[in-house]
Amino acid sequence: MKLSDIKGIVLDKEQLKTYLENVASDHTLKPKSDKSTYPVPEMEKNFEYITKVYDLLNQHLKLGINIHQAGEWLLDNYYVIEETANEVRKNLKLKKYVNFIGISSGKYKGYARSYVLATEIVSFTDGNFKAKDLEEYLTSYQNKKTLNMEEIWDINLFFKIALIERIKDICMKIYAAQMQKIKVESIIERLVENKSKDELKFRLPAREYTKQIQTYSENKYTFIEYMSYRLKQYGKKAIPYLNILEEEINKQGLSLQEVIKKEHFDIALKKVSIGNAIKSIHSLQRMNFLDIFEKINGVEEILKQDPSGTYPNMNYKTKEYYRNTIKEIANKTKISEIYIAKKGVELAEKANIGEKANHIGYYLISDGIQSLYKALGLTKKDVKKQTKERVNLYIYGTAIISAILSILLGILIYSYSKNIILSTIEAVLIFIPITEIVIKIIQNILTKITKPKLIPKMDLSKGVGKENQTMVAITTIVEDRKKGKRTCRKVRGILSCE
Repeated sequence: MKLSDIKGIVLDKEQLKTYLENVASDHTLKPKSDKSTYPVPEMEKNFEYITKVYDLLNQHLKLGINIHQAGEWLLDNYYVIEETANEVRKNLKLKKYVNFIGISSGKYKGYARSYVLATEIVSFTDGNFKAKDLEEYLTSYQNKKTLNMEEIWDINLFFKIALIERIKDICMKIYAAQMQKIKVESIIERLVENKSKDELKFRLPAREYTKQIQTYSENKYTFIEYMSYRLKQYGKKAIPYLNILEEEINKQGLSLQEVIKKEHFDIALKKVSIGNAIKSIHSLQRMNFLDIFEKINGVEEILKQDPSGTYPNMNYKTKEYYRNTIKEIANKTKISEIYIAKKGVELAEKANIGEKANHIGYYLISDGIQSLYKALGLTKKDVKKQTKERVNLYIYGTAIISAILSILLGILIYSYSKNIILSTIEAVLIFIPITEIVIKIIQNILTKITKPKLIPKMDLSKGVGKENQTMVAITTIVEDRKKGKRTCRKVRGILSCE
């Protein structure tokens, strides 16, 4: 079953929250998603179809054919859909998609859980939601099952895919309606205006005409409503044709007014639906997903319980570094991110207040990582020992490579001079510059292959708290007391100087 088959009536907020809790209970999961469920190729097809309808609407505008009211949304906002498709295409590669947690059984087997969840929400809200709604919906799901950090951070991509799918479905209705309209125009040209074959302006390709005849029963209300509208514009001249149309409708147990009313109601529904989808795409582009992430991410809430009180006051990059470290450990060990974060906080709570071990970061990016692995029932090579081994490898490696190159050059010199003493002296003298060259080369290679370590930082954008205030000594030469006071006033934070 495809996710595009997810359809349903619109639920109110409380109904949908309850539904999502039930969905979470039913989900059985596996570590990865299937390649075969990668949604970007299908999104590409959907966008191509949307583009086809967009081009058709522009053609019909030039021909003077009335545009479906839902089509007006498409004409005004096509660029937004195009930008959204480009963003998804750029940020959701196959390699990334398969690493999302997948559904292991049921009708959505193999699909990424976050993709299924986003599609469900879009379907049961008619594509109409805001940032606050998303927080509540995702929180409801997490009441039963926890989403990992990557799923929460990238779920906006899946919402965009689902919204493009929804717009495509509406575009199919718009396309069918426009085809019925051009068929009406073609009939009126021939019957009412009595134009010759050479004068005909509105023509359907043969294959398209056959297709529209086959789907007439699905779009007959569009045909009837538009035919009635166009015939009425010709006044008395078209009354015989209008009477025939009404008679045919009456044979089916309907009246012309009923058909027009139903068609107008359907047009209004499509207009609202495509409007909801496009407005939600705009909302997703404006949403600060960092705020949403921090509010609903379980790992973030646990890390904020840092016993030292330091984590909440750190800057975003440092917080992200800590969270990514937890994610890396979880990926390597297959242990829940939530469990890892809780163990880190537990270890920090056991340390004495004021010590560096009282901070959660000590167990994530510093020497305490061995203690964290031990608490998780795992083993990890000692960080200090590992660092010492790397330093020794760097020093001895550099020395050995430099010595080998010096000896080789000494041998080369000897082959020309045949003087072993001179060759030995030159090999010793050349060792130092060769060492410098080797160090530069090794350092250049290491900068390419070694992941840099972030230095944790505090966020002081809202001011420096009392606990972090310090005294700054500024050496200056002053000529007199008056100039000294003037100099002190220039130093921020100093109110007076006596």
